[in-house]
Amino acid sequence: MARHLITSALPYINGIKHLGNMVGSMLPADVYSRYMRQRGHDVLYICATDEHGTPAELAAKEAGLPVDEFCAQQHEAQKAIYDGFGLAFDYFGRSSSAQNVQITQTIARELKTNGFIEERSIRQVYSNADGRFLPDRYIEGTCPHCGYDKARGDQCENCTRVLDPTDLIDARSAISGSSDLEVRETKHLFLLQSKLAEEVAAWVDERGKDWPTLASSIARKWLNEGLQDRAITRDLDWGVPVPADTWPELAAEGKVFYVWFDAPIEYIGATKEWADAARDTDPEQRDWKSWWYDVDETVRYTEFMAKDNVPFHTVMFPATLLGTRDAWKKVDYVKAFNWLTYYGGKFSTSQKRGVFTDAALEVLPADYWRYFLMANAPESDDTSFTWEHFTATVNKDLADTLGNFVNRVLSFSRKRFGDEVPAGKAAGEAEERLGEEIARLLAEYEEHMDTLQFRKAAAALRALWSAGNSYLEEKAPWLEIKTDQEAAALTLRTAMNLIHLYAIVSEPFIPTSARAMRSAFALSEDTAVWVGREEAKALASVPAGTAFTVPPVLFAKITEEDLESFRERFGGAEQNGNGAA
Repeated sequence: MARHLITSALPYINGIKHLGNMVGSMLPADVYSRYMRQRGHDVLYICATDEHGTPAELAAKEAGLPVDEFCAQQHEAQKAIYDGFGLAFDYFGRSSSAQNVQITQTIARELKTNGFIEERSIRQVYSNADGRFLPDRYIEGTCPHCGYDKARGDQCENCTRVLDPTDLIDARSAISGSSDLEVRETKHLFLLQSKLAEEVAAWVDERGKDWPTLASSIARKWLNEGLQDRAITRDLDWGVPVPADTWPELAAEGKVFYVWFDAPIEYIGATKEWADAARDTDPEQRDWKSWWYDVDETVRYTEFMAKDNVPFHTVMFPATLLGTRDAWKKVDYVKAFNWLTYYGGKFSTSQKRGVFTDAALEVLPADYWRYFLMANAPESDDTSFTWEHFTATVNKDLADTLGNFVNRVLSFSRKRFGDEVPAGKAAGEAEERLGEEIARLLAEYEEHMDTLQFRKAAAALRALWSAGNSYLEEKAPWLEIKTDQEAAALTLRTAMNLIHLYAIVSEPFIPTSARAMRSAFALSEDTAVWVGREEAKALASVPAGTAFTVPPVLFAKITEEDLESFRERFGGAEQNGNGAA
């Protein structure tokens, strides 16, 4: 089977992430990773907290903590939430790791050797009130393109245009709020993207032809506008230091690499962290270079991210790796997502707008969120989260279609036939039709999962669940049992096999509930492996005589009272008149 390297855009360290962050990168990567593992592939799913840059320093200052201590605490807080969502990373690292420092500095040296990094004098904003040069994110002002008044010096959060600090109107220090700014001369390192533009364009033409339109169009837009040389160092206290053996003067001045230079390299760094963590126990199985170095023919690399991260992953990071002239693995497929909005307004970490992941887990279990988010993933366009839509989806799909099916089949069978799967008659015409339908829907589900079409995959999964309900209504075992107990036993045995199949195929989306369904049957071996279509068509993997239990209710319905409490706590449409909640 193929080897699949999977990464999701690194969640930034300054605070708990919202549902938009979750559905835009980490959750779909987890769903895909789980599915590929079930299909028998060798999968490595890597992620990490992105810990460098201005926001980390500002957040630490606001929290009254040293930045390294702040980042360590936030890493643990975020990891706990991702564990709560059931994200099955193979490793969740930190961009401040020694491994990332080492690899980032090595790549920078290679770029210099090959003539793709040079030192330049530039004029940079200096804050007299703060007594320091201000990195781009330390400067706020009005975006010249859209008029957003809280744009940062590197990028406008509202329109996503990349900016220089001097582009901002009415610029001010993000530290002190002072507008007493002046421009002074200082030295920085520049990545000469202009010299790599043709190579990057050729690479995007080759790799990007199969990417989703969202990813390929953003990459080509950047390339068509022309790649500019980019400063890749900053004046910060926290970051990957410029190596003194290569740039002694800049190192003495305390320059560090730009966060967008070292953050993608952390995919490699975190893989080395993963390998080093098992150096003494599993060194042969954890060769980090076997995933990243000279492996174009043996590893398929898929990246997951929201659309604002696409330029850096499809242009800047590939340019960085191409410029090393070394055999680093570059992405094969970029799965990009649009925005998940909150009643039409943008989720915002900085402005605390929308449902955040810690609060989500406080009110409902992870599987409710996992299913809803993937069934409504913002793939082709932005998707609006509303509590009304969320409630309707949970109640109809999870509680009624799946949960009710599981509960009534197992409860009725135990009541009438005891605690073992009943035997009954041999399968008949209705079971044959059902098997054909299940095999067809399973093939559809697999096709959509293989091509990373998550909304379509969720719809196919929902159709699989619905097929069981249709069969049950057609056969009506509660009526059959009055005249033909063997016929009723066949119906229930078939339905129990459906439950087992649902446990397997639903696992990528709702792993906790899938585990509960699977463990209802006392089967002697781990049956979480994928079901072949012929096996699915037979509906006989749980034989008669298998002991079973009735699990607790899988999905409780969300009541009107629940809905009202959610609206009250998080806000609703009436509080979102200008796109805020």
